[in-house]
Amino acid sequence: MRANPSITTQPDRIAGIVGPVLSVDGLTTSFLVDGVWKSVVRNVSFEVMPGETVAIVGESGSGKSVTSLSIMRLLAKATSRIEGSVILNGQNLLSLSDRQMRDIRGNDVAMIFQEPMTSLNPIFTIGRQISEALTCHSTMSQPEARAETIRLLEKVRIPNAAARFDEYPHQFSGGMRQRVMIAMALASRPKLLIADEPTTALDVTIQGQILDLIKVLQEEEGMAVLFITHDMGVVAEVSDRTIVMYRGEAVESGPTADIFHRGQHPYTRALLAAVPRLGSMQGRNWPLRFPIVDIKTGETTIPIEVADTVDKRKTPILEVRNLTTRFDIRTGLFSRKTGAIHAVENVSFDLFQGETLSLVGESGCGKSTTGRSITRLVQPNSGEVLLDGYNVLNLDPIALRNMRKSIQMIFQDPFASLNPRMSIDATIAEPFIAHRLGTQKQAREKAVDLLERVGLSADMFSRYPHEFSGGQRQRIAIARALSLDPKVIVADESVSALDVSIKAQVVNLLLDLQQNFNLSFLFISHDMAVVERVSHRVAVMYLGEIVEIGPRAAVFNNPQHAYTKTLMDAVPIPDPARRAIKRNTVTTELKSPVRPVDYEIPQRAYLEVTKGHFVQQ
Repeated sequence: MRANPSITTQPDRIAGIVGPVLSVDGLTTSFLVDGVWKSVVRNVSFEVMPGETVAIVGESGSGKSVTSLSIMRLLAKATSRIEGSVILNGQNLLSLSDRQMRDIRGNDVAMIFQEPMTSLNPIFTIGRQISEALTCHSTMSQPEARAETIRLLEKVRIPNAAARFDEYPHQFSGGMRQRVMIAMALASRPKLLIADEPTTALDVTIQGQILDLIKVLQEEEGMAVLFITHDMGVVAEVSDRTIVMYRGEAVESGPTADIFHRGQHPYTRALLAAVPRLGSMQGRNWPLRFPIVDIKTGETTIPIEVADTVDKRKTPILEVRNLTTRFDIRTGLFSRKTGAIHAVENVSFDLFQGETLSLVGESGCGKSTTGRSITRLVQPNSGEVLLDGYNVLNLDPIALRNMRKSIQMIFQDPFASLNPRMSIDATIAEPFIAHRLGTQKQAREKAVDLLERVGLSADMFSRYPHEFSGGQRQRIAIARALSLDPKVIVADESVSALDVSIKAQVVNLLLDLQQNFNLSFLFISHDMAVVERVSHRVAVMYLGEIVEIGPRAAVFNNPQHAYTKTLMDAVPIPDPARRAIKRNTVTTELKSPVRPVDYEIPQRAYLEVTKGHFVQQ
C-alpha cells in the first residue's frame, strides 16, 4: 500500500513496466437467468499498454459495460460467472479474494461511471468523499488528505477548489460532478483508468472539457485508459486502438485509424455510417437523411433526396412573441419570494409549415422550458404563442384541450412517457379516443396504420413498453404523437438517449413523416451534428435567451456569437487525425439563471448579419 498517493507527475513510474498493464484473455461472462447460465460476453481478449488508450465501442447491449464490470469484479457473485483471465500487472484478478480485490480497486485500477450523481453520496461533501478514498488506501492523516484532495480538485480544473471542498454533489453541475469523480479515481494514482461512458450524459462543451482533461492527465500520469463508449466521434479523439463489440463478442479490433478508414465488419461500417459529422451539410439548403448500412450484409442504402416543401410566403403556423417563463424561489417560514429562475426570457421566433427549427444549447439554457411553455405544460409569465392565429396562453381548459390536437410533444425518455401498464395498441389509440375523434374500431385501425408507418409490425400491437428496445419505444412515442394529426411536433431531446445507429433510423423516420404529413418540428437538442442534419433554421439559446438565430447554413458556416462558436468548437469529430488535438476550452460552468427580486432585465438589440441571420449584441 503506498503511503503517499500524490498525483504529481512522475514519468519514471511506468519506466519499469515492459508488458501490458492489462491483459484480458478469453473473458466470458454469464448471468443466471431462470436457473440457466446465459453468456452475455463471449471470449473477449485484448491488451492495454502503459500510457495507451483503448476504446471499446458498441451499442447498448453489446457487452461493453459488462466487460468493464467483469474486469473490476463488480458483478454480483450469486448471479454472475466470469471465466478466462484478467491480468493486471502480473496478477490474475479473477483468482483474488474479495479483500485482495478491494486493495486493487482504487490503488491499481479505478473506474469512472456514466452518471456521477448516482456514484456520489448526496449526504457527504465532495471533499469528504475524495478524502475517504485517500485515507482508505494510505496512512495519510486527515489534514494531509484534505490538502491532497484540494490538489486533486485543482488538478481536474475545478475553480476555487479550496472553497468547494465542503460543498455537496447537488451544488455542482453535471460536468463538475464528473470532474469530482475523475479526481476520486486519480486519488491513489492508478495504473489503469476505466472510463465507462464518462461523457454520454454531458453537454457538448462540458464533454469537450472532460475529454481534454483525460488526455492531459494521462500524459502527466502515464496511465493506461480503457475508454468505453458508443460515440464514434469520442473514440476518434481519444483512442489509440479500438475494439468493436456486437452482441457480446469483439467483432473487430485494431488501430483506431484502421478501424475508421478500413473497417471490415458490416457492424463497424454501420456504426461509422450512422455518425453525424459536423460540416457534412455544406451546399445543402434543407435536411438530409442518414445512409443506413445493413449490419448483416454491410450494404449501404442511401435514402432518396426529396426537395424541400417549406413555403415561407404563407403565415407562420406558430408564432412566439416575447415569451417569458420564470419560476419563483421562496424561502423562510412564510415562503417569501426571494428570487426567480429566469428560465425563458423574451424569446421570439416563427415556425412555418413543413419547417424544422432547432433550439440548441447546454442543459439549463431554457430549451426544454421553451417547448413546455409553448405547449402549456408549464405556465409562462408573459408573451404570446400564436398557433393558427389563436393565442395559446389565453385559452381556457376546454380550448386548450382542443389546441393540443394541433401541437404534440415527443420526450427524451420514451420509457418514462409511456404507461407501463398499457399495451401498445391502447397507448397509441388513447389520444384518439380521449379527443372523441372516432370509434374504438377506427382508433385501432389508425393505431395499426401509425405503428406500421413508424417501422413496427402489427403483431407487436398487444405488447407492453418493457418488451421493446429504446429505439422501438421512441417509435411508439412518435406514433402516439401522430395519432391526433398534429401540425406541430415539439421533439424535446427525442434522439439524445439513443445509440448512434438507432438515432440515425429515428431521425430518418422523423424526416420521412415530415415529408409525408407536412409536419413542422421544433427540434430541441444539444447534439450539434444532428441539428445540422435535420434543420432548416437554428436558434441558439443561452441563459434563457436566444443569442443567435438564422438559416442553418448561415449559423453553422458563419457563427457570430461567442457562445455559438464555443458550441461548434466542442463537437467531437470522427477523425482519428484529431487524436492529439486539444480544444483548450476554458473551464467554466454555465452561469446561473437565478436572479434577485429586483433584477432589471437589460434591453437586448439584434444585428442582422445576413438575411434572416440575427445575433444578439
